[in-house]
Amino acid sequence: MTGPRFTCLIPAFNEAGRLPGVLQAVIGHPRLDRVMVIDDGSTDGTGDAALRHGAELQRSPENRGKTAALRLGLQGVRTSHVVLIDADLLGLTPEAVDLLIAPIVAGQADASVSLRGNAPWVWRRIGIDYISGERVFPMALIAGRLEALDHLRRFGFEVFLNTLLIASDRPIRIVAWPEVASPTKAVKRGLWRGIVADVAMLADIAGTIGVLGFTGQIRALRRLSAL
Repeated sequence: MTGPRFTCLIPAFNEAGRLPGVLQAVIGHPRLDRVMVIDDGSTDGTGDAALRHGAELQRSPENRGKTAALRLGLQGVRTSHVVLIDADLLGLTPEAVDLLIAPIVAGQADASVSLRGNAPWVWRRIGIDYISGERVFPMALIAGRLEALDHLRRFGFEVFLNTLLIASDRPIRIVAWPEVASPTKAVKRGLWRGIVADVAMLADIAGTIGVLGFTGQIRALRRLSAL
């Protein structure tokens, strides 16, 4: 197959129940050269589930957060592009993966970002989810910056990647995924533990780009999506 080539990275922590549904959409996908699950210190058999369903596996000996998991996976990428997929998605299909990859294959954009059907209302209203975990981007964008990930917070990866996309000043595409959903942390962990996890994630984002940095990123990404 000519043109861009893709490695799919799936960071996962205690997602043995939902991960198989995600893998059904990506294992054997004709556009994906490799599918790698990075098990971030799970205790529920997530890594074993990945192997049973045909994915490559990297294991972290302890739970270090999404950024560290992606750092582990990215260091082994040899394709021109990376496809990031969260391990807890519901309703993911091969067709949805096609939609995310299509703008890059067609040469219409350098990167793409999903907009899931259950994204927060405000993100759907403005037409972009700036912290979406489902993206496609060129490996060259980050290949020389992997060491910088060692100094990021646990959930700082997406906004760090945004800064690189914005600096590149190249077109991106927002891909609507109306049939794909991601369960809230409250659903996965219970109300109060979910709230604590959401607050921690927002703190990591603010610690990476500043309390008001998200508004600048949204404006810049919307501009790039219109190029």
